[in-house]
Amino acid sequence: MGNLNDRILTIKKTFDAPLDLVWQAWTKPEHLAKWWVPHGMEIKIIAHDFREGGKWKYEMLMPDGNMFVSEGKYIEIVEFEKIITSADFRPMTQNVELQCFFKAEGDKTIFIFNVVHETAEYCKQQEEMGFYNGWGSAFERLEKLVEKK
Repeated sequence: MGNLNDRILTIKKTFDAPLDLVWQAWTKPEHLAKWWVPHGMEIKIIAHDFREGGKWKYEMLMPDGNMFVSEGKYIEIVEFEKIITSADFRPMTQNVELQCFFKAEGDKTIFIFNVVHETAEYCKQQEEMGFYNGWGSAFERLEKLVEKK
């Protein structure tokens, strides 16, 4: 499997919003539907069983007419602290683990997002395919949803 550090892509953000609001945006399907996708896309929540062992599944129609399916199973949930889930994003990314960490800092939220890949090579391939642009776009939407502007 190689060195764990070689298999992780990370995004760190500070949201100008309280922890409770950012947590709700990650855990409530009606909020997820507003930001989980890149700009200009829409998502359909198929399943969202937010509990350890619960499954989630979202579908997004791509501009080329194909369906992009995101799904996984919640591995660990610590309220207001972390969400760990398996994840497949077909057809592009499969068998990764999402690690979401949340920490209140006054009325702001420190957020760390890790995606753990099976191998360093797969991790590098995912980075080159646009990991930071794709998730960055979704997190910009999340930022607009939770921040007071």
